[in-house]
Amino acid sequence: MEEATRPTTDHPSSRYTVAVRTLCDFTGRGGDLDARFSSPSPSALEGIAGHTAVTARRPAHYEREVALSGRYDALAVRGRADGFDPVAGRLEEIKTHRGDLSRQPARQRLLHWAQAEVYGWLLCDARGLVEIELALVYYDIGTGAETVVTRRHSAESLHEAFESRCRRFLAWARSELAHRAARDAALATLRFPFDDFRAGQRPLAEAVYRSQRDGLCLMAQAPTGIGKTIATLFPALRACPPAVPTQESRPGLDRVFFLTARTSGRQLALDAQADLRAANPGLPLRVLELVARDKACEYPDRACNGDSCPLARGFYDRLAAARAQAAASPVALDRATTREIALAHGVCPYYLAQEMARWSDLVVGDVNHWFDGSALLFALAMEAGWRCGLLVDEAHNLVERARGMYSARLDPVLLAVVRQSAPATLKRPLERLRRAWKALAPDDADATGRREFDMIPAGFLRALQDGVAALGDTLAESPGGADTADLQRLWFDLLAFARRAEAFGAHSLFDATRLPGRTGVQLDIRNLVPAPFVAARFAAARAATLFSATLRPERYHRDLLGLPADTASLDVPSPYAAEQLQVRIARHISTRWQHREQSLPAVADLLAAQFEAAPGNYLAFFSSFDYLQRALDSLQTRHPTIPVWAQSRGMGEPERDAFLRRFAAGGQGIGFAVLGGVFGEGIDLPGDRLVGAFIATLGLPQVNPVNERRKQRLQTQFGADQGYDYAYLLPGMQKVVQAAGRVIRSASDRGVVWLMDDRFDQPRHRRLLPHWWHVESVAGPALRPCASHETHE
Repeated sequence: MEEATRPTTDHPSSRYTVAVRTLCDFTGRGGDLDARFSSPSPSALEGIAGHTAVTARRPAHYEREVALSGRYDALAVRGRADGFDPVAGRLEEIKTHRGDLSRQPARQRLLHWAQAEVYGWLLCDARGLVEIELALVYYDIGTGAETVVTRRHSAESLHEAFESRCRRFLAWARSELAHRAARDAALATLRFPFDDFRAGQRPLAEAVYRSQRDGLCLMAQAPTGIGKTIATLFPALRACPPAVPTQESRPGLDRVFFLTARTSGRQLALDAQADLRAANPGLPLRVLELVARDKACEYPDRACNGDSCPLARGFYDRLAAARAQAAASPVALDRATTREIALAHGVCPYYLAQEMARWSDLVVGDVNHWFDGSALLFALAMEAGWRCGLLVDEAHNLVERARGMYSARLDPVLLAVVRQSAPATLKRPLERLRRAWKALAPDDADATGRREFDMIPAGFLRALQDGVAALGDTLAESPGGADTADLQRLWFDLLAFARRAEAFGAHSLFDATRLPGRTGVQLDIRNLVPAPFVAARFAAARAATLFSATLRPERYHRDLLGLPADTASLDVPSPYAAEQLQVRIARHISTRWQHREQSLPAVADLLAAQFEAAPGNYLAFFSSFDYLQRALDSLQTRHPTIPVWAQSRGMGEPERDAFLRRFAAGGQGIGFAVLGGVFGEGIDLPGDRLVGAFIATLGLPQVNPVNERRKQRLQTQFGADQGYDYAYLLPGMQKVVQAAGRVIRSASDRGVVWLMDDRFDQPRHRRLLPHWWHVESVAGPALRPCASHETHE
């Protein structure tokens, strides 16, 4: 395992510590970017399993994970060699792979030798050896076979190569030392970008600072609209500089990762760092925005190799100049800035951003960049030994997002499409996979059309692994492009499924489902409890702050996310007064599935009555697009003069922007949206752009066999009282409170929220509503005009 890539804390101004792998990556890469052999690479779990399998075959005297270090000028080089056999005098560098090793690019083999040579010198230096045998051990995770390549080196030749690499890295290291010193000095006196904290911001900022400084996990619930982004980002950056003199309990932070579940959250973080720059001129802070590959790719129809993509051709030859310009950027490396720099140097914007993730102080990205099984930021942090501070925005989404990360699905239609046009070499492995897949189908007489398994059958797993290997070999030989898109998609799907299958356990379900009107069966591994996966991610961070307006009850998030036992909590009191928001329960309406049709006239009349009593812009939320459309039709039939607009399925970004533009200041009308969708949270409609919300659903997940099994499994694991709450009630009520939170965004706002279902009046639901709300239960649509909705000052 690699260790720190950062200035050392004993003499931070004079010595720079670099991991062996980083040193070799920086000095040993050249030529084209080529992902054919290495993408997707074995997961971290597969890598660990492969190393364990290899070292288990070695004799008793074999030394594993040998810690090594050495120095050159201002550099301290550290790392862990995979293994050393002192009897044979052989040091081994173990690499996991899948597919035909002969297709490995030569530049990748050279990089592996570079790492082995650095470890070889460090071991010779530590033990006084005059020569050593170096071995690259390639372990095929599909077959378990080892391929060993050896070379013999003198200590003198290894020493010369080591110093040559260090000399090439030294200039960059010195610039990094200077940057880190300037960064820490600036962050120690970082100014808040506004004259004063808004109500609620100061207690949040103080708690975040203490937790990030002291290396703790914090759950912070704070109301919508108080400015949580700047109130968390500012103190986390202030906590980065180490204590002076350095104390073991105050080592500071190497990186801050601001992680969001939505694009809008990323933009808020970028806006906040821009405010900090404006208030702190010349702030030496490297900020990077990470975006998905499909958002950054300039040639989506080309494969990631020099034969296909011009931005991959010679990528590593031009990377140094692009990296230097990006590192010196006076503004954040957001998507547009990174693209501009990348194209100026003829390199891929996506992979330039991946490179800059190594050298940035603040990275703004999606939650999957840390919590996913193949997360970039997590992998870099583990490689370099960074002390990372996590800021998890809208953290109430993390349970469901993490479930998605550790779930997988196989579509029978895609397999059928690929089989029709597959080359001859794929016919037999895909046919075996089809037969094993078909054997999992539920019985035709089963009315549910679903079959659940306690374990994943071994025969299917063998066919799955064979299919992965065969597709990988075929794709490695192909030039890439649109003609292999289906092959590549199937390969990625099978690979993801195989990885989830290897980690299958009580935290997940495995089932086969017949879908109406479709041929074949869909296979699903459905994660129910992500804690076994994400707990290690929280443990690996120096500090973590999860913040949201809806993090109660705490136990729900602690149980399902596996938060550390010493996780602190904070509930920031609302700065808003109950008089600002009229909250009414329409107990004459039931939106239960069996009552949907008869509820439509009452829903339409209530919307119209509120609109006529206090004209303005409103949002109306429904449980599904079907219910939304029926309610919209009913309103237009009964009250045709009220302006309306509606969310549609599959809205693109331009359509979403057009929907939000309808909420103009001084405007009038009702926008229809689905609860839990893109308009239910993360949008800000200040002043009279929004004067009220109607919520015609409790947001409960649909009652179906899968959700019922989820309830049973959660009940078994966490207690009889938690099954229904964890599976249905809490996810639904979080969506309700988030949607209602769109109405009041400042102390000057006034508005109304209608909870349109009699169940909201039940104690189990009322107790989950914000404490500062004053809730009135009414039996009909009789209304009194609500207070005017003042604009923000």
